[in-house]
Amino acid sequence: MIELDHLAIAGTTLAEARAFTEEALGVAMQPGGEHEVFSTHNALLGLADGLYLEAIAINPYAPRPERPRWFDLDRFAGPARLTNWICRTENLEAALASLPLDLGAPVRLQRGNLRWLMAVPETGILPFDNCAPALIEWQTTPHPAQILKPSGLRLRRLTILHPQGEELRAALGAHLKDDRVAFETGEAGRAAAFDTPRGERIVEG
Repeated sequence: MIELDHLAIAGTTLAEARAFTEEALGVAMQPGGEHEVFSTHNALLGLADGLYLEAIAINPYAPRPERPRWFDLDRFAGPARLTNWICRTENLEAALASLPLDLGAPVRLQRGNLRWLMAVPETGILPFDNCAPALIEWQTTPHPAQILKPSGLRLRRLTILHPQGEELRAALGAHLKDDRVAFETGEAGRAAAFDTPRGERIVEG
C-alpha cells in the first residue's frame, strides 16, 4: 500500500515557487534545505493530517548533477505551479515491484538529519506526463510534517487530470486508498483544494 505524503510546487527559482505558494495559500513557508544529489533546494509548509507541501527549484549555486533532476525540473519553464504529488511506502522496493507503473529506481538521499529513499526515473520524467505519483520511503523519524509549524491548512482534495486518467486510476486503485485523491479525464494537470482560515484556496498545475 501507498499513502499520500506531500505535494510539490516547482518554479524556475525557489523565490518564485515560494512566492506563488504563499500568495496562493495566504501563509508563510518555512526554510527547507538543499538536495545535493539533484542540485535542488526547497521551502516547506506543514499541513494537517500528516501532510506537507514543498516549494522546489533548481539550485543555481550547486553543480549540475550527473543524472537528470527529479520532478522533471530540467525541462521546467513558465510560471510556478503544482507539478507533483508524492506517496510514501514502508517498503519502496516492494511497492515498485507491485505497481504496474515504471516509477524509477530507488535513490538514497539525505538532507540534514532526514534520510529517505526516492524512486526516480532515469529521465526524471514520471509516467502519464508526470501525473503519476513519485514514491518515497522515509528512513528517519519523526516525519517532516511532524517537525513543521502548523499552518492551519488542510488538503481537501487533490485532482489528477490526464487523457488516460482512468488508466492511471486503475493502475493505482489497489494500492492507494484515499478519498481525497480523484482522477479525471482531461488535459494533463493537477489541482489541489485546501481549507484555510480564509476559506478554500485552490492551487493548480
